[in-house]
Amino acid sequence: MAHIAMVVTNACSPDPRVLRQAGWIVQQGHEVTVHAYDRNQEHSLSESYNGVRIMRYHLGKTPYGGMVKTALGIRHFSKTVSRGLVTNKPDLVYCHDADTLSIGCLLKKKYGTSLVFDMHDLQHTWIRMPAPKSFIRRIISKMQERKMLRQLKNVDLILTSSGKISPTSEYGGFCEYLESHGHSSVVIENRPEEMESSSEKKSKEGWCVGYLGRVREIESFQFLLDAVLFIDPEQRPKIRIAGDGVASESVSKLFHSAKKEHDLDVEISGAFDSEEFNRLIQEIDVMFAIYQPLRGNILQGALPVKMFDAAAHGVPSVVNDSCLMGELAEVENIGHSVGWLQKEDLAKSLLKLRTVSVELDSTSERERKRFSEAMKPYLS
Repeated sequence: MAHIAMVVTNACSPDPRVLRQAGWIVQQGHEVTVHAYDRNQEHSLSESYNGVRIMRYHLGKTPYGGMVKTALGIRHFSKTVSRGLVTNKPDLVYCHDADTLSIGCLLKKKYGTSLVFDMHDLQHTWIRMPAPKSFIRRIISKMQERKMLRQLKNVDLILTSSGKISPTSEYGGFCEYLESHGHSSVVIENRPEEMESSSEKKSKEGWCVGYLGRVREIESFQFLLDAVLFIDPEQRPKIRIAGDGVASESVSKLFHSAKKEHDLDVEISGAFDSEEFNRLIQEIDVMFAIYQPLRGNILQGALPVKMFDAAAHGVPSVVNDSCLMGELAEVENIGHSVGWLQKEDLAKSLLKLRTVSVELDSTSERERKRFSEAMKPYLS
């Protein structure tokens, strides 16, 4: 039996990808402990989830998406976890996203511990989210990217969350990004475990456009609002937003102001767990999953988890065009792709999709097989 230490810089409360893959390892007879950074100190310090042990670190409150405070908080977390793992060495360190790589690299260099890197996203682009045009943030982002690429020399196996749909696809994903820098990887898409889609829309009064997830930027929500206001008042949808994040307060003010000025039906709430997601998705007819392209990770292959989760419940999504997520949505017929700030096109897509039910053909079973095959040499 192998002892695996997974590391993630969120509270894992839950983090579906982390817990799904930890569970796959546990099912093979191994032991997994997830070392999670509870930045807001809101959750229990220790928890067991389907055989996976979660250890949460309370090290003072640290914001998501900040600069100095966020960097210092993650550094403190990394040092704390590293000290613990040096004392009680695992057989394998499994790092989720680049802000945890320093921990795995330390164990690899000092003790030869096997190291797996799971790149869910382009971590170095996150700092650009609050101000994509900022020169300082671009410089910091480039420095973070270079650091990650240097650290990859220590990694035994790289997993990532997106890649070309087929060899002839127009758009690449994170797999192709890594290839351009000389690193091979295995794609494990972030798809839900079960299909819960319905072939028919539930009958209800009116219709609803929703966003369920981290609220990191205001620009995309302004785009959504502009498109909704472009729709004739008698046909306008309800707006349902749920999630926390650095831009949540600004987005809340934006829509509450629009609610008063334009008599929109708006409901906004904070963070939610997986059970609450299953309830929230029942309220929604179309999922909004369009992001500011200048962030970087959008055009380089990000696949929004909410697009897959929505499709698993029969709900279509609107996503960015001219990139991998748009191509996948159209090819798998689970949504429409729309150009950035094309409010008329977005309005038309929302109206077309309001009565549409979709089905997600491929769930995480395909990904589990890929994952098990890739991990086999490091779990023997």
